Amino acid sequence: MQILKKINFRDYIVYISFAVVFLAFSILAYDKGFLKPSNLMNILRQTSMISVAAVGMTFAISAGLIDLSTGGVTAMSALTAALVLKHMDNIFLAVIAALAVGFISGMLNGLVIAKVRIPAFLVTLGTSAIFTGIARVMTNLEAVPISNNTFNNIFGSGDLGPISSLFIWTIVVTVMGHILYKKTSFGRAVLAVGGNEPAARYSGIKTQRIKMWAMVICALCAAFAGILYAGRTHGARYTLGETDSMNIIAAVVIGGTSFSGGKGTIIGAIIGSWVIGMLNNGLLLMGLSVSEQMIARGIVIIIAVSLSLREAKND
Repeated sequence: MQILKKINFRDYIVYISFAVVFLAFSILAYDKGFLKPSNLMNILRQTSMISVAAVGMTFAISAGLIDLSTGGVTAMSALTAALVLKHMDNIFLAVIAALAVGFISGMLNGLVIAKVRIPAFLVTLGTSAIFTGIARVMTNLEAVPISNNTFNNIFGSGDLGPISSLFIWTIVVTVMGHILYKKTSFGRAVLAVGGNEPAARYSGIKTQRIKMWAMVICALCAAFAGILYAGRTHGARYTLGETDSMNIIAAVVIGGTSFSGGKGTIIGAIIGSWVIGMLNNGLLLMGLSVSEQMIARGIVIIIAVSLSLREAKND
């Protein structure tokens, strides 16, 4: 019993959630093919965009911030990549242009938060509307197809043997994010700012600069998610990513990142996104209607996040 008391179960909520959801659908949707390798890879493929964006969101939330504008950034970046490919057919320029959109968006969010001292929630709530509006007017609500098969194969619909290129990109971004988050002074500064900003400031950390760059990283990951959306769907439209923000935040919090900042994990955020992906896939296989899927998914997410936050309060 003494050992159990010393265990911080919050650190394992995401693994427990993953195991419970996986086991539940393995039983309930076994005859629907849930455990088939093709279906499991499909879950990873469908979840890739959430996973990539969750890496960036981990930096923002760990710094005591939040970004509600990721959906708009994703849509703008996807459309930018598609338009560059349509008019110039240059993959390198398309990727750079899409990431530039993310960089500028994140810099805008970060500068307003750092310099004007407006809470991140309010800033990104406003820029979410701005970015979504820009995405709508970029092509006058029209979809932009991508006919460059090389781009589509690299960033979405291609496979390396049995492994989807989307999953490969998820691993690449996860590794890069984990190294930056855990192995560098910047990552340590992010956690210090989120944990105790006044103490971080007195220790010499430029807290406002750290906040700004945390928002830039968050937006860059959302932009790359837009590139992956464009490659997977062979095109772009203003609706891409519009419902992702809450799933991204839920994945990060379920994964073990403290909503108040100062503690987090990139790996946990990825597993959290897989939990959400399994929910979406399993409920669909079980034949639930869209409304029923939304209700069931919402209940499970609330339970998982509540357990995570409850353990945080007990720390």
